[in-house]
Order: sequence, then structure tokens, then C-alpha cells
Amino acid sequence: MFTIITGAQFGDEGKGKIVDMMASKYDIVARFQGGDNAGHTVVAEGKTYKLHLIPSGVLFDARLLIGPGTVMNPGILMEEIAMLSGNGVEVTPAKLGIDAKTSIIMPYHVALDGLRESKRAIKIGTTNRGIGFAYVDKVGREEIQMADIADKNRFMRKIEEIAPQKEAAIKELGGDPGIARSEIKDYLEIGRKLKPYITDVSKEINQALKEGKKVLAEGAQGTHLDIIHGTQKFVTSSSTVAGSACAALGVGPTKVNEVIGIIKAYITRVGEGPLPTEQKNQVGEHLRDKGGEFGTTTGRPRRCGWFDLPLARKSINLNGYTSLALTKLDVLSGLNPLKLCIEYDLDGKIMKYMPELSDDIAGCKPVYMDIPGWHEDISDTGSFDDLPENARLYIELIEELMGVKINYISVGPGRKQTLMK
Repeated sequence: MFTIITGAQFGDEGKGKIVDMMASKYDIVARFQGGDNAGHTVVAEGKTYKLHLIPSGVLFDARLLIGPGTVMNPGILMEEIAMLSGNGVEVTPAKLGIDAKTSIIMPYHVALDGLRESKRAIKIGTTNRGIGFAYVDKVGREEIQMADIADKNRFMRKIEEIAPQKEAAIKELGGDPGIARSEIKDYLEIGRKLKPYITDVSKEINQALKEGKKVLAEGAQGTHLDIIHGTQKFVTSSSTVAGSACAALGVGPTKVNEVIGIIKAYITRVGEGPLPTEQKNQVGEHLRDKGGEFGTTTGRPRRCGWFDLPLARKSINLNGYTSLALTKLDVLSGLNPLKLCIEYDLDGKIMKYMPELSDDIAGCKPVYMDIPGWHEDISDTGSFDDLPENARLYIELIEELMGVKINYISVGPGRKQTLMK
């Protein structure tokens, strides 16, 4: 069984919670793209774990894998391992495997990220964590890989070859070129500690599937931040859609059994870029405050808006979802009426599907359907049938309009605050 989970909006949909909830049924949980610009929050037994690189299934017995499609800041990984250890969760080489080809984020990537963003006339809203520049080096075949920092001779050969180019680039942007060769000793020490974790992720997963085991592929960010299909240029630097899991983990597409989308009962976005249903008013404040909509990685307040069906329809096509998990339904309690964007108006043309170009998306005016809301606190609701009638109708309506079944409904951050429909 090979299952892929991705976010259906702009990230922050609650993937961490759903992966944590499902992980007990899987033998392997594998992260397939992104870096520590992603943040997955898991709440269990009254504790909150904020993860950036380690897959969200860490609290169960599943084998965890970081695939070669990711870019990894080894210092951040060590901090996560230490944080989990401090909470009684030991992440040993038997628990976690890191592919030998995983790209390593270097200090010069972080420096270049910040310098380049500062020079842009139109800001992207990068997290300044070096993600994009690490992917540039991957494509340019000038990356430092996990296997390199675990081998001093290999590492130093690559640094001697790459550092002069990075020094020149940093100097040109007005930065300190000395950054390019900084922290070498730290990286080598971390590499020594992580060497036992190195594995061949593709081989592990394919072998597990042959043995009839269950594998869960966990994506980061969200569909519309995809480097190819997202709202360019306001996107992340990797492919976030379900098909990327196969390419990045080295698993053939014929082995995929199900693709689950995580989608909020409303919508949020961090950083710049079009968001047609954004509410810069009391509704937006309600969603942000009640939903705790502040970035796990950056702490930045998220932009909030009503549920967007044209955007959801495109997500369904891009990922091929077999089912959905609807999160943060509880945040809508107290809003009446609720509004559902069913189509766009672009210069007088009605569109039921999201346009391809970001400039066109930015010009879209949402066409809303009003839906009766509810005032009850639903965070302790134990079953779908126990939800207020209007909450059930809201779920059933968007399920019908999307044409994909909703199997899970989240009514709070805790493990037990998830309903089966």
C-alpha cells in the first residue's frame, strides 16, 4: 500500500496532524520534498511538537525516511532530534533514514537567499532559509549531498570547487564572502553523527512495498506553491503535487494506491501572491485569531479568506485525490453567514476553474454563495452526526461541489479531535 498526502491549498492545511493520526497504520513515513521552510505541527498527549524536517509520524513506530528530493539544513535536523529526545522520543538510525543524495543547505545558500530577496523590487516572501538556492545548486549539479558531509575528503574537495563561485556571488550582492567557507567544522561534526542514518530511500521503499508493507509519503507546503503549477513567482522551490512523490522518492507511479488531500474549511496563505477570497476585515481576524494562523516556521500572520472552490478544483486535477481530509472546521463556529466562493469573475468572464497565470488570478473577483453558519462550539464533537445541522450541510455541500469524498473532519488540533465521515 502506497499512500501520498499533499496539501490542497497554500500549505498550513494541517498535514502534520493527519499524518500523525494515520501513521500508526503505516510501516514507513517518508518526506519527499521541501526543506525546513515547511512546518508541521503535531499535538499529542498535551504536548505540541513543531517539526520542519523529520516526518510527522515520529511519535509512532513507523520507520521515517527523508528522501533525496528534500533539501536539508543539518543543524536544524540536529535541533529537532534534540527536541524530541528531550521529550522522551529517541530518533535513532533505526528510526530515521536519510538518503545519501539529500541536498545539504549550506551557509552560503542562506546568505544568498536573504541578499537576493532584499534586492527584489517585488518580494516573493521567502523564509530566508536557503531553500531556493539549495535547489538551484541541485539543478546546476553543484550541490553538497548528505554523503559528502559524512566524508571529510569528499566534502573538502567539493567546497574547494564550489566556494569561489559562492564568494563572488555573495560579494556581488553586497554580502560577506567569508560566509561561503564558514561552519565547515560544524558540518563535518554533524556529518559524523549522521553517517549511521544514511540509506537508499528508493530501495527501502520499493522493498517494503514488495513485502506488502504500508508506506505513507508526506508532502510539505501546498499544491498552489508548486514550482511548476503554482502561482508563480510566489511559490516554493520544489514540486509539491502528488506526482512529485514518485519522482522524488524513486517509486513508480503504478505503485500508488491512494492520494489524500488536506484542505482547510477556509483558506490561508503566508507571504506574497494572489489570494482571491482574502478577507482584510473582521472575518479575516476571526479566522486568524481562532485558527491560530501564524506560520510554524516564520511566525508571520497568515492571510485568511473564505473557501475557494475554483482553486480546489485545480488541486483535485493536479493531484488526482481519491479522498480529502477537511481541517479546522471548528474555526468557522460563530460566523454567520458563511461564504463559499463557487466561481470567479475575471473582467466580466465567469470562471469555475482557477486561471493559469498569477496576474489573472490576482484580477479575479470571487462570486460567493451564502450558507447559514452555526454558533455551537464543536471542538468536543464525537461524531459527524453530532455536528450542528448547518455544519453537516456545509461539509456535504463542498464535498458535492468538489466531487471528491471527505473521509476525515478535524475539529481541533488534538489527536482525538478528528471525526470520520
